[in-house]
Amino acid sequence: MFENYAFTVAERFLRYVQIDTQSDPQSKSNPSTEKQKDLGRLLVAELREAGLGDAEMDDFGYVYATLPANSDKPVPVISLIAHLDTAPDCTGQGVKPIIHRNYDGGDLALPDDPTQVISPRENPYLATRKGDDIITASGTTLLGADDKAGVAVIMDTVHFLTQRRDVRHGKVRILFTPDEEIGRGVDKLDMARLGADFGYTLDAGERGALEDETFSADAMTITFHGVSAHPGYAKDKLVNALKVAAYFVDSLPKDEWSPETTEGRYGFVHPVRFSGIAEKAVVEFIIRDFFTARLEAYEEHLRSKVEDTLAAWPGAKVEIAIKEQYRNMKEILDQHPAVSEYAMEAIRRAGLTVHPSSARGGTDGSRLSFMGLPCPNLFTGEMAFHGKHEYVSIQDMQKAVETCVHLVRVWEEKS
Repeated sequence: MFENYAFTVAERFLRYVQIDTQSDPQSKSNPSTEKQKDLGRLLVAELREAGLGDAEMDDFGYVYATLPANSDKPVPVISLIAHLDTAPDCTGQGVKPIIHRNYDGGDLALPDDPTQVISPRENPYLATRKGDDIITASGTTLLGADDKAGVAVIMDTVHFLTQRRDVRHGKVRILFTPDEEIGRGVDKLDMARLGADFGYTLDAGERGALEDETFSADAMTITFHGVSAHPGYAKDKLVNALKVAAYFVDSLPKDEWSPETTEGRYGFVHPVRFSGIAEKAVVEFIIRDFFTARLEAYEEHLRSKVEDTLAAWPGAKVEIAIKEQYRNMKEILDQHPAVSEYAMEAIRRAGLTVHPSSARGGTDGSRLSFMGLPCPNLFTGEMAFHGKHEYVSIQDMQKAVETCVHLVRVWEEKS
């Protein structure tokens, strides 16, 4: 089916990554940065050019479009979803993508900063892609494969399906979201407007990967209040909230319960922001585990450390706030086994081995699943995300396009 198809995914990807769409966790606006709409407007134009006449972007930066059904039988409405923004962890301004043709299996030194070397020793998956065409950034920025690889895969899928009218499928809703990287990707999503029964995010890594399980996640904010005093006359008066908070952070376990000491199915507590002055200091945590019930245990552990800190610093006070962020999508997907089964069938039809995996993180699909849209995560080839060593294989992206095409066919066949 794809023998004579000229894939457009790489050309699209190279264009999209040069548009800065970094989100901002400190912003209160929706989307958090207006520049995300720059890519949204381009995608709307390309979708309309492809014949999806209802393509539009709303005020919050969500892009919606419909690929009409060409099947005569009722088929559930499937949504293909990717996010527009790149991570705040590393700059996305001035991305210069580089194609390393016929990758030889060795180190990839990035020309704009030769100290930045992508090595297969630190990136074992890269070694498996010998012979592929690998795209990297130039050494001073992230690449943006997370998730512009997903965006490009969906756009090429649309291109294929509009060119090959003989491929039968139901109605497909296209959705591009802002602010996924800062946990706000579906905050303003209009589910009625989306109008889909099931969804798939395109935001996973290795070829053949299907993620149908994610962390459950809470955010915990601990605010320490000290006692302010003039430093020249502060003896027996001043209680420095910065020192109190630092004492608390230093009391956390050094060999467990942290991202740098856990892997696999072990969760963690992770301080992500520390700010304040002598009078008040704030420590913000993210708390993660595959088992939702364990979140409470982590939170109680942190509370006990807070109590120990207050005992060591008389006069200090504290406020604690906990906010639910998302929950393990598997709790919902297990109620709809066909969603993952059809994805696995599509991956196999693309000639690949299925790699079921659990995401040590979350996707838009985590929250969407609990909003009524069961939504696992499919591979795109994006790897080493959020940093300067990010890379993606063109051939992986092409296989992701094939998988998406097979996916909508499977849904039509099974309906």
